[in-house]
Amino acid sequence: MAHNQKKRSIRFSIRRKLVLMSLTAVLPFLLLAMYLLTSMLNYSRNYDDIVNNITIANSYNLVFKEEMDESLYKLVVGYVSFDEIAQDPALQDPYKLIRDCREAFSRLMDMTTEGESMMWLQSMLRNIDTLEKRVDYMRESALAGGNYNENIQELDNNIYILTELIQEDIQYYIHYQTRSMEKVSRQLHQQINQFLILCSVLAAALVLMVVGTTFLIAKGILQPIQELYDATEKVAEGDFSVRARIHTRDEIAALGQGFNNMAENIQTLIHKIREDEEKMRRMDLRLLQEQINPHFLYNTLDTIVWLIEGNETDQAVNMVITLSGFFRLVLSKGKEIITIREEEKHIRSYLEIQGMRYRDILEYDIRLDQTVYDFQIPKLTLQPLVENALYHGIKYKRARGYIHIHGEKDGNIIRLVVRDNGAGMEREELEQLRREIQRPCKEAEKGFGLANVNERIHMYFGEEYGLRIHSDKGRGTMVELVIPAVRIAEEGPRPDDGAGRKQD
Repeated sequence: MAHNQKKRSIRFSIRRKLVLMSLTAVLPFLLLAMYLLTSMLNYSRNYDDIVNNITIANSYNLVFKEEMDESLYKLVVGYVSFDEIAQDPALQDPYKLIRDCREAFSRLMDMTTEGESMMWLQSMLRNIDTLEKRVDYMRESALAGGNYNENIQELDNNIYILTELIQEDIQYYIHYQTRSMEKVSRQLHQQINQFLILCSVLAAALVLMVVGTTFLIAKGILQPIQELYDATEKVAEGDFSVRARIHTRDEIAALGQGFNNMAENIQTLIHKIREDEEKMRRMDLRLLQEQINPHFLYNTLDTIVWLIEGNETDQAVNMVITLSGFFRLVLSKGKEIITIREEEKHIRSYLEIQGMRYRDILEYDIRLDQTVYDFQIPKLTLQPLVENALYHGIKYKRARGYIHIHGEKDGNIIRLVVRDNGAGMEREELEQLRREIQRPCKEAEKGFGLANVNERIHMYFGEEYGLRIHSDKGRGTMVELVIPAVRIAEEGPRPDDGAGRKQD
């Protein structure tokens, strides 16, 4: 749907602009070329017609008179009869000559357009008709046994004159056809000169028009690109509030809209990231406040005083050293991500302090596989789970309890488990706690520490990781923490491939 809307918004695409520019440059020259080609074709057709006419006329101009005169003379002197002349290969039948000549020049009448040539063709055809009548007269005279002298006189006074006139008509026809050819050539040269002048003028006008059109189209393309480039420069400098203002309706406008959407999304994401970071810092601060509270510090110091009064100075010193290490690990030099090795030291310090206070009811065991030591974990992740096991499991049991902390690598994930054999929970209470830890920790009514850990795990690694709680009333509680296997030196949560190698 969005793609179709984008296509509808592109009304004057760059391709259409380039095609328009190409047509503006090519179409006038194409029209000129078609005009010149048409002129050349007309000239060629007229020239071919004239040459064909002259060729036909020349074929009779050279032989018609001689063949006609010779054939009629031999008919008059009795060398051959009209009935036998067609069989003599050296002579031509006068009627056939007349018929062929009339047909040929009748066709020329249909093809000739020049006035003077038409006039001489008409004259020649009239003379052909007259010649045919004279030949008829001689045939009738020969059949009637006519006088020889009279037939010779007919040849001299009529036949020879008519063939001479026909030959003269043909020559005049050829003369005027030749002049017509020269006229066609002059017209062609004139058209070519006019074409060259018109082409020069049009080329100059087209150059100006193409330059102007190219400038406008290039400006319509380059100016939005420059606007987009300036906007990307500002985004590269960190100003995500900038927007590209492109008012064309082409692909660049669609690209600018996409850029604006991207910049807006990045701005929104950065704002959200900052909010998440601030939220995470507030949660960390609140968690620290929850852990380093006056009650915990008071009880610890009270235990130290009690040890000193009981002349157990060595244990008091150890407890002070442990408390110092505990605070040092809590601070972690401002780091939010630490190694599991460091997290284990923090948990161990915490349990040592609590072990001195609750040595009558608390036993603990930490067994983390050494292969997980160099992988990362958000600081203060296990301590809320251990504290929850102590205060809501062991103390409520009102008998000696046991806290076991176990960790191992399972393929691309790490499983950390805090298990106690304390009071446990009813099913309804367990389901309520499970719901609470899935809520934002600031909205949690109970289990704040667990909700805090779960929310931070989601923020760092994704929704597929986090806490899983199992509990039975009177049998204890198990909290399982699942995080990706990401080494501390890596940037971003890229899981390990299960053989100590980082996945790409």
